[in-house]
Amino acid sequence: MRIRPLAALSAAALSAVLLAGCSASDAPDGDATPTPTATSSACGLDPKSGADSEAVTVSGTAPALTAQSPTDLAFTELQRTTVTEGDGEDLAEGQLVTGQYVIVDPTTGEVALDSATTSADDSGLVPIIVSGSSIFGSAVLCTALGSTTTLTIPGTMLGDSAPDYVVAAQSVDQLPTKATGADQEPVAGMPEVTLADDGEPAITVADDFVAPDTTQLANLKTGDGPTVNSGDTVFVQYTGVLPDGTVFDSSWQRGAPTQFQTTGVVQGFQKALEGQTVGSQVLAVIPAAEGYGDQAQGSIPANSPLIFVVDILGVQRTPQQ
Repeated sequence: MRIRPLAALSAAALSAVLLAGCSASDAPDGDATPTPTATSSACGLDPKSGADSEAVTVSGTAPALTAQSPTDLAFTELQRTTVTEGDGEDLAEGQLVTGQYVIVDPTTGEVALDSATTSADDSGLVPIIVSGSSIFGSAVLCTALGSTTTLTIPGTMLGDSAPDYVVAAQSVDQLPTKATGADQEPVAGMPEVTLADDGEPAITVADDFVAPDTTQLANLKTGDGPTVNSGDTVFVQYTGVLPDGTVFDSSWQRGAPTQFQTTGVVQGFQKALEGQTVGSQVLAVIPAAEGYGDQAQGSIPANSPLIFVVDILGVQRTPQQ
């Protein structure tokens, strides 16, 4: 398995690529919805400790974690060292946690990105999806909650001419993987939504459904967390159906939340995210003109309206240049 390529070490690139999870973006965008990368085991690549990862020095605890890296690391293989062992349960694929990570440029030893500067609230923490197919998810996967780790990543794993990376990370608390905001009254004329015990939505579309001219939104739950701003990275669960009720995409069915920048999705989906608060659940009815238009996308026919239920689980600000 290969982790998806990373761009050059700059705030803009780290925001666009690293903060997008370094795995397939599962949100509706201008292209067909891609298939997420599968992990090789319950612990992903399960990197072992080695001379490189052991040479990275970490001080403090989240959100005041700091890291220093030598500039002469070998980067012959992916390595991970547990610097301090947490006292929580081992983290598994598909969970969502808060934490902090620091990315160090191994050519200079300088910090390229500190996630504490992108926190959406005064906690200094950011959401991290526990996943073997992402950089930060791999840093915490199969470690005890609260652990601090170092991860050294050879550029050869990332693609042609990709640079090497050094990451230090600490998980802090586990987050819910469904919306937990206050229930709201259904909106007349909108599709009906029922929730399973785990929070997965089922969407029933009326036989006489008529697509609106512009995206229509209804809050099913309203959270009290930070507000999603344009360009933020948002962490969500979602289900999307066609007007005939066919599910064409669902993070629930993949077994894990996903994340993406609000500006990297179709217009109607962007409208469903921006201005919402963490903990909210949003029902969005999107006309074709604000979806994929006259272009078919996978199982989505051309000129098809889209209906989504989106649980907003977390948000992270875009790094400043």
